[in-house]
Amino acid sequence: MVNRLHEDDVMRVLVVEDQKKIASFVAKGLSEAGMVADICHDGDEGYGLATTEPYDAIVLDIMLPGRDGLSILKNLRRQGNPVPVILLTARSELDERLEGLNLGADDYLTKPFYVEELVARLRTVVRRAAGEAAHIVKVADLQMDLVQHSVRRGDEEIALSMREFSLLEFLMRSPGRVLTRTQICEHVWNYGFDPETNLVDVYIQRLRKKIDRDHGLKLIETVRGVGYRIAKPD
Repeated sequence: MVNRLHEDDVMRVLVVEDQKKIASFVAKGLSEAGMVADICHDGDEGYGLATTEPYDAIVLDIMLPGRDGLSILKNLRRQGNPVPVILLTARSELDERLEGLNLGADDYLTKPFYVEELVARLRTVVRRAAGEAAHIVKVADLQMDLVQHSVRRGDEEIALSMREFSLLEFLMRSPGRVLTRTQICEHVWNYGFDPETNLVDVYIQRLRKKIDRDHGLKLIETVRGVGYRIAKPD
């Protein structure tokens, strides 16, 4: 059944997630951010709601009972429904993430994730719904293509390893937001931060050499004692 959290006075979001614990914490986070959240745990019900109710955005798990998330997305786009869609995926589902972007998904998040990041991405995809291609992430003159798995700064193409790409994407998704070493380890390497390791710092230095070294505007910033962020230019 649908769980209507608020009246329709702000951004209205449909969340289709069969894991009730995840759905609950997402619902709580969206509510605290002032959004209206409709929650369901079944793909067939989610598809029915997506095709009959007006939503500003949909948060859609790929693996669902009934219709799967990619099937829902594919049919929405076939019908010409442009509602922004953020996919929720497991870390092993790289092919599904790429297929989702090619089918018209606006963004994706891998589990586990921070609800604050989901809120930020929802606001971003809604704002750019009629704007630039959803698979392009930009900060200043730095551009990342999530489908082509490519990065450019100005006219220069930059070669990155898979881990470097994942780290840079994590930073670029939330420009101006400070990310701790713990958050970076959990997101990029999928394990808890070990205070004895300098792994994050090593990869940040690698990115700086590739992204910032030959440019006057330095985008990767250190926030001493906290972590790192991508600068948010005025």
